[in-house]
Amino acid sequence: MQSCVPVELGADCSIDAGVILGYPPGRPIDRKPVRIGDRAQIRSGSVIYASVEIGDGFETGHNVIIREGNRIGYDCAIWNGTTIDYDCVLGNRVRIHCNSYVCQFTTIEDDVFLAPGVMLANDPHPFCTKCMQGPTIKSGAKIGINSTILPHVIIGENALVGAGSVVIMDVPARAVVVGSPARIISDVDDLKCAFDIVKPYEGGIDVRRRPEWDTVASLPRPVVRPDRA
Repeated sequence: MQSCVPVELGADCSIDAGVILGYPPGRPIDRKPVRIGDRAQIRSGSVIYASVEIGDGFETGHNVIIREGNRIGYDCAIWNGTTIDYDCVLGNRVRIHCNSYVCQFTTIEDDVFLAPGVMLANDPHPFCTKCMQGPTIKSGAKIGINSTILPHVIIGENALVGAGSVVIMDVPARAVVVGSPARIISDVDDLKCAFDIVKPYEGGIDVRRRPEWDTVASLPRPVVRPDRA
């Protein structure tokens, strides 16, 4: 398909067959170029609309949709079957797993992780659209599998949302929340590793972002939980 705008690709990009860059939006907007930084890897079936800016080191899985008006930082990865709807802002080193939906007008800050099946909502009374605003997910927050975050909610820095939660109110920084509706159960620093090989959080920072991540070896597969050994 012919792009409706110029496409500007950085160096060393890998674009699969079947990728569409510069797809025409259905909305009457000012159509601007697609700009994608160095070392992008965009896999087959993915569609990136016009008026999108993406930093270096971008990676998609298959069948990723990135709508118009999005700004995405560097070293971000968006995996299979995920949609980023229009006019969102994603920071640096954001990871969004498979089959997730990021609604219009969402802000996701640096180092955020969304597990598979996360749904973000933006309309307090659906189909009205007059006060539509997506969630704000602050830096370092992690959202567990199949969780739903409702409109206008703010997830604080380094917070952790447990699997399957429905978040209807703001979550403080470093809080662990679970359930429907989600409730606070602890601070992230109180979390323990069942295998006692890492400290999951220290000072609110997850192990992946601390130096020990590079020094602790993974357990041999298959991993057996201690209570089953």
